[in-house]
Amino acid sequence: MLKRLSLRTRLLVGVIVLAGVGLVAADVATYSALSSYLVGQVDDTLNQVHIGIENQVFEEAGGPTPAPVPGDCVQVRRIGGAASQVGCFRAYSGGQEPPVPSLPAQVSLPSEPNTPDGDKVSFFTVSSTSGSGRYRVRASEEAQHPGYELLIAQPLRSVDSTLHRLLWIEVLVTAVVLAALAASALWIIRISLRPLRRIEETAAAITAGDLSHRVEYADPQTEVGRVGSALNAMLDRIEASDRRLRRFIADASHELRTPLAAVRAYAELFDRGAAARPADLERSMSGITRESERMSLLVDDLLLLARLDEGRPLEQKPVDLAKVVGEAVDAARVVEPDRPIEVSVEPATVTGDEARLHQVLDNLLANARTHTPAGTPVSVELRRVDGHVALTVADHGPGLTEEQAARVFERFYRTDGSRARASGGAGLGLSIVAAVTEAHGGTAEARPTPGGGATFVITLRGGHSPR
Repeated sequence: MLKRLSLRTRLLVGVIVLAGVGLVAADVATYSALSSYLVGQVDDTLNQVHIGIENQVFEEAGGPTPAPVPGDCVQVRRIGGAASQVGCFRAYSGGQEPPVPSLPAQVSLPSEPNTPDGDKVSFFTVSSTSGSGRYRVRASEEAQHPGYELLIAQPLRSVDSTLHRLLWIEVLVTAVVLAALAASALWIIRISLRPLRRIEETAAAITAGDLSHRVEYADPQTEVGRVGSALNAMLDRIEASDRRLRRFIADASHELRTPLAAVRAYAELFDRGAAARPADLERSMSGITRESERMSLLVDDLLLLARLDEGRPLEQKPVDLAKVVGEAVDAARVVEPDRPIEVSVEPATVTGDEARLHQVLDNLLANARTHTPAGTPVSVELRRVDGHVALTVADHGPGLTEEQAARVFERFYRTDGSRARASGGAGLGLSIVAAVTEAHGGTAEARPTPGGGATFVITLRGGHSPR
């Protein structure tokens, strides 16, 4: 039932129920305490009039005799014998006899005396014979009159009247307090839940497609404020991811458009009769093959980045990085024999995917070949540093500005005209470097080379010397 109610209603109901339980408990405690006090006073009065009534009933003279309270009823019983009704003192004008208490046939008295005079005394409450009102009864076995029980009953009209008035006052006060508390709680809850309402409105706007909305006045000192701050942070990341995704899709579409247009052009050349001309046929087929391979490489790179973005686990095996560096440098020297490559390595083994780590180094060397003039020296260094391994590839080409160094690992990012599409790069090589490095728990960094050029540093965990 409560699950179907709004948070505001549930909070209000909870406050009212808790307050109601507390007020009722306080009312019951007050009523019980006052009832016990008033009945105690009646018991004290019965003790005071007992001596005078005892003297009158048993016709004994004593000292000063307290006057009986009007309305008191007295009964003397022989223990084990018949009861003798002595009578009730008149309490009403006009000679009207008050109601008679409904006294029990047997009275339970203590087994041992419990008063200084040696009497056995007990108190209890009974109703009247007419069913209207109650009586407080003092029953005693008198030490000076063994074999007899003396019962003195006093009406509780004043006690019941006081308790009745108290009950109505408590009901009225409780109702007023609960009403005031409900109004105050509703006002406070409305104010407190306003930030949640703003969060709801923001979420609705975002659902409608507007990612620019944010929760305003998100005070981090409150629980709701922290929720708003977390939502704003999440929206910032979502919006940034959305921008990156849109840019990624746009760039990927642009990259694929060029080879697709070339394939279409070569196909049209074939349709215009290239099949009958061997030179044009060879040109068409080689062009289609070349552009298809270009698209295949681009698609493979995109699929690799997508898998890394999804967090798919890579192969986890010991990898001899010195061996990987040697193989990658050897392949680079074969591709461009005139480029000097200086190599300095220390034996180091890390846990990871050997093929992907090989791809990282291949991409860094390819980046140096693509974006530096022919013959520009390149240095490759592998070092173990404080439980990590640092792989550095440095060139002495045009270099990078601070802004370029900060963005060089972004997908499809190109620093200048030297990275035009005509150079053959799609702008994904360094993005793959960063993604593979991150998947291995490492970091990729770009910074200027002293004396000019660009330096790329890959830091990986581990790096112990192979045994």
